[in-house]
Amino acid sequence: MDTPAIDFDEVDPNAVELILAESQIGSRIKQLRLKRSMGLVELGQATGLSASFLSQLETGRVVPTLRNLARLGLAFGKDLSYFFQPEKHSFFRIQRRKDRIRLPQPRPTNPSHIAESFGILVPDRSLGPCLAEFFPNTDTPPFQPRIYQGHEMVYMISGALDVVFGSRNERLEGGDVAFLDAETTRSFRCSGEVSATALIVSMPARSDRDVPRGGRL
Repeated sequence: MDTPAIDFDEVDPNAVELILAESQIGSRIKQLRLKRSMGLVELGQATGLSASFLSQLETGRVVPTLRNLARLGLAFGKDLSYFFQPEKHSFFRIQRRKDRIRLPQPRPTNPSHIAESFGILVPDRSLGPCLAEFFPNTDTPPFQPRIYQGHEMVYMISGALDVVFGSRNERLEGGDVAFLDAETTRSFRCSGEVSATALIVSMPARSDRDVPRGGRL
């Protein structure tokens, strides 16, 4: 009994060429080579490919075979998937000061500080930046950020801030920078008679990327 023929759709050669063009294999090879300060001859010696062939490969005049890509991948310490991954698109985002919302923390009445989050500029949840203004309000308990897996960076812009980190007490003043373990109990309180302003960046670990952005850290 004859097996019926399977009707495969014919592959469009133009679609194949488009995939190769969008992958920009030649430019990726050139970038890797220049990053390692290698000449075409040196790369040829490492891969067993001629310098002239590599030159045509980088300019897109020839299409590499999987065997040649494997050789190049071994030379650069990359696997084959690297040459076909989508290009990362650069971005430039701006959030105007007038568009930021100032949120009293931890409650609207008699807050310890006001936070302005600009985490919306970050394309993923790897960072949670905010601008916080701490008030010299002794009637309000110090601000205690939530505990999560990851780190925080505090850059003092102006004023002074008392930081209690576990059993350690430190005072941060304008220009000081602190890098904290976010899994440790900590608190921030304005010290002195003028407000303290700080840029606080939360950096949650991958397992805790749901940490709220902005003032609640």
